[in-house]
Amino acid sequence: MTSAPEAVAGARRNLAGLLVLPATLFVAVALIGPLTILLRYSLNKFVPGQFMVDALVIENYVKFFTDAYYLNVLARTVRVAVICTLACLVMGFPLAYVLARTQSRFKNLMVIAVVLPLFVGNAVRAAGWMTAFGSRGALNASLMGMGLIDQPLEIMFTETAVLIGIVAVNLPFMVLSLQSVIEGIPRNVEEAAFSLGAGPGAMFRRVLWPLALPGVLAGTILTFILAMNAYATPVLLGGPKFQMMGPLVYGQFAQQNNWPFGGAISFILMTATILLTALAHLIVQGRYRANRPAE
Repeated sequence: MTSAPEAVAGARRNLAGLLVLPATLFVAVALIGPLTILLRYSLNKFVPGQFMVDALVIENYVKFFTDAYYLNVLARTVRVAVICTLACLVMGFPLAYVLARTQSRFKNLMVIAVVLPLFVGNAVRAAGWMTAFGSRGALNASLMGMGLIDQPLEIMFTETAVLIGIVAVNLPFMVLSLQSVIEGIPRNVEEAAFSLGAGPGAMFRRVLWPLALPGVLAGTILTFILAMNAYATPVLLGGPKFQMMGPLVYGQFAQQNNWPFGGAISFILMTATILLTALAHLIVQGRYRANRPAE
């Protein structure tokens, strides 16, 4: 016979399921539906003058993986995403630690300062970097005015400019992901490590870092996905010769009207993002379990 506490718990689970149902249906209709249609488009044929011919072929995928140009675009996208994710982690961890541990009355203002750039669109921020990186931009004008360089630095339309732009966009997401986890780590754990003779480096390596791995995982996954699918920043800062997967997909749909090949590129991008994200998840989770103290 079911006890009263078990009945109450069962009723709560049923209520929670009912509350989640609308969001689940919305995701299924709004996300899975369009993706299914896009997958079907990717198996069609593209015939110039006829737009799209119904078929069930894989020639669009074969075209991508047999063309060195498209493979280089995919490799460049993965490289940029990995570099940006590592840069965000290296720069974001110290800032997140300071925000999590500070007792200042201005802490809320510091958090707002981190969140504030998210209120500005990526295209607007990229345009700001363009004014800074141009041959007559603020950076070159300042360096030439100080006599540090004789000729303007070529930063615009390079991978360096794209990396800086994407890091600037993604850094707040990394900081906020890490801050929430570090705040949940008791400060006395760090003090105990210091009292046992550990230096700052040992404390970070053997105490703080293992306990912060869930935040590291969340932040790296989020920033990696955003970097893999970046569009405005590569277009504005990289120029037409610097192709990444996001602008490549847009070009196939909007400029060349090749929807089957655009759909195939979209699914290749999505698959690569999911596989690399899952791999990172497995690696970080494995290290977290290995470093977690036994209960």
